[in-house]
Amino acid sequence: MHQHEITPHAGDTSRPGMKVILVLLDGLGDRSYAELGNQTPLAAADTPNLDRLSALGANGLFHAAFPGECLPSETAHYLMFGYDRSRFPGRGLLEAAGEGAALEEVDVAVLAHLAGVDFDKQGIPRLVHGRDDIPGGKKALYSFYRRIARYECSGLRFELHHTRRNDGVLLIRGGASPDISDSDPILKGAAVARIMPVSGSSEPAAAQKTAEALNYYLSWCYAQLVQSKKGRGANPAEKRPNFLVTQRAGRRIAQVPFKEKWGFTPALIASGGVYKGLAAELGFDFIPVKDSAHPGRDLAGRVDTALNDLSHDFIHVHTKVPDEQSHKGDPGTKKQAVEKLDAGLDGLVRALGQKDDLLVVVTADHSTPSRSNTMVHSGEPVPLLMAGGAIRRDRVNRFDEISAAAGGLGYLQGGQLMYMILNAADRAILSGLRLGSNPRPYMPIDYPGFQLVPPAKTE
Repeated sequence: MHQHEITPHAGDTSRPGMKVILVLLDGLGDRSYAELGNQTPLAAADTPNLDRLSALGANGLFHAAFPGECLPSETAHYLMFGYDRSRFPGRGLLEAAGEGAALEEVDVAVLAHLAGVDFDKQGIPRLVHGRDDIPGGKKALYSFYRRIARYECSGLRFELHHTRRNDGVLLIRGGASPDISDSDPILKGAAVARIMPVSGSSEPAAAQKTAEALNYYLSWCYAQLVQSKKGRGANPAEKRPNFLVTQRAGRRIAQVPFKEKWGFTPALIASGGVYKGLAAELGFDFIPVKDSAHPGRDLAGRVDTALNDLSHDFIHVHTKVPDEQSHKGDPGTKKQAVEKLDAGLDGLVRALGQKDDLLVVVTADHSTPSRSNTMVHSGEPVPLLMAGGAIRRDRVNRFDEISAAAGGLGYLQGGQLMYMILNAADRAILSGLRLGSNPRPYMPIDYPGFQLVPPAKTE
């Protein structure tokens, strides 16, 4: 067994050496479409930079949980970073944290947005206009959010915070439980769901109380929103909001900081409140960026920031563009967007050829079908590449969902990706070697050093 000299840095759990840049192309995975020659948008796209990175390293498939499960981005990120699903705090909490809401540890946060409904013969509201259908900018919609911003019921206090154009975070204070179901069916024509306590809750009484109070609040919101139209009945054809729908309740759960868990000093470069909230909860430094009409230029700027960053050795570079294009329902449009993003990776390819202390990882958080009548995200694995560092090169030279399956990385799930990153960055510890009182998967340098002690007295 070889001995390696390590230069300690007092009070620091990281080590000098390899920088990891994880580029995540949100929603990149997709399905095959006839108009693209029965290829996915990624496979049909001209992607010389992604293909070059693929040829320089090893390839495989990745799913943050298991094949077939349709993950939202926030859950996929959490699992990808190696955290246990049982401690996931919920999308509502992450959004609230990202927006800087003043949260007590016991407060519940729920995603909310305005919608348009019509009532069927049984008196059940059905979704006619969803989040993106309601017209108007943030300023125009603010009056609707303000009208329903405060409510109290059964000792619970409801506070609706308007965050983006047609997005809000509903805070429930006073002893609420996050173990409640959603009202938003997402799919047009589907019935708005009654809020119910989730079975198996560890706090069934609080969950029941929260569900009942939230049903009262949503009913009150309907009355207020209809009144805002000066007494006229709701007319869904006008696409004016007459209902508030909710989903994905959460409450803060203490997390092990990413640096303590994996030994890297992390940063996250992204737009969007949920990623700011995720960064805050997991101990990443957050570097906010804005999205423009030039996704390739945006990605190039984020990559450049990561390459020039001297304060972090694990930098997560995020773009939401593939996912957003998927939801437009045109595989060809997504193909074009992928090509624009690929052009933004020139600097990363050049840097990999010039640096021997850089590990590049490219993947996605989930697949998003460009065409589906019922699914928001889908459960197919996504392609993964790792280049630089201590990586075996395989024979794959195309970055897409099918080519990657023949690569040397095989199929990785969840936190296995982080273990492979540690390994490729020469940071992994020999399994079973325990230095200090807190066993870790990386080679630590902050464990207590041995000190000579006087011989024990003998009789």
